[in-house]
Amino acid sequence: MKSALIRLNSAVLIWGFTGVLGRTISLNEGWLVWWRMFITSVSLWILFYFLKRIRKISLRDFFKIAAVGTVLSLHWLAFYGSIKYANVSIALTCLSTTGLLSAVIEPLFFKRKINIYEIILGLFAFAGIALIYTTNLSFSTGIYIGLISAVLAVLVSVTNKKLIAGYAPETITLYQLTGGFLGLSILMPLYNFLFPSLQKIPQHYDWLWLIILSWCCTILTFILYINALKKVSAFTANLILTLEPVYGIILAFIIYHENKALSRYFFFGFGLILIAVFLQMFRLIKEQRKLPVNPL
Repeated sequence: MKSALIRLNSAVLIWGFTGVLGRTISLNEGWLVWWRMFITSVSLWILFYFLKRIRKISLRDFFKIAAVGTVLSLHWLAFYGSIKYANVSIALTCLSTTGLLSAVIEPLFFKRKINIYEIILGLFAFAGIALIYTTNLSFSTGIYIGLISAVLAVLVSVTNKKLIAGYAPETITLYQLTGGFLGLSILMPLYNFLFPSLQKIPQHYDWLWLIILSWCCTILTFILYINALKKVSAFTANLILTLEPVYGIILAFIIYHENKALSRYFFFGFGLILIAVFLQMFRLIKEQRKLPVNPL
């Protein structure tokens, strides 16, 4: 159990590092995500081929998985866009609202009753976002894009739950990233027309950062996460995942000293969001303890 928790926290810490890499890479958000998905998809096909992990799926299921992968690519695009238009701290702060957003969006998808307590926590979190927005107006565009990124992240999570079961996680990941790459490739001419960029090819150290982003922050973290889930419940994993923005913001403060560019009200706003997230965590823990224990 201890080693599984170490692997899980390592995966979350590395995920937190993706924001820092996003700021480091000189490509705009569109081409950054395109190259990330290209390198990751090709690497996964090669890796799974030698490991004999490639499994055939029906064309219908591929289109379903690919559609979710395309939404995932748009989530990444918005996330890195938020970093480019604001900074890592702002983008991750917006992303930290996903757990509370899912409490509102998931009942709409699965036709469940919305919990009033979760709505109150959601309003509490958005009070934090409002405080950050009004006191850091120079980052307003990044905040808008960051909130879009958070909504897209929840949509990926929700639609993944509605996918047909029966496939191994690595199969879903392989076809989802491949489908996301193909979907983004179709959208890139339009995106490049709306947001033109002269630089489409990575330059100098960009290649190194993209390989680290693809191999370490995507493939390695997936392996660590899946192996950890063999001994750690999904519930525990989801609780630890809430630490990703915290890790990422700390890294941004250390590496880029972003704390100097933010008003002191940012920390009050982020504190409100963290309080809402932790109250939601404690509520889930309390509900989990009430569930009957299945006999061995």
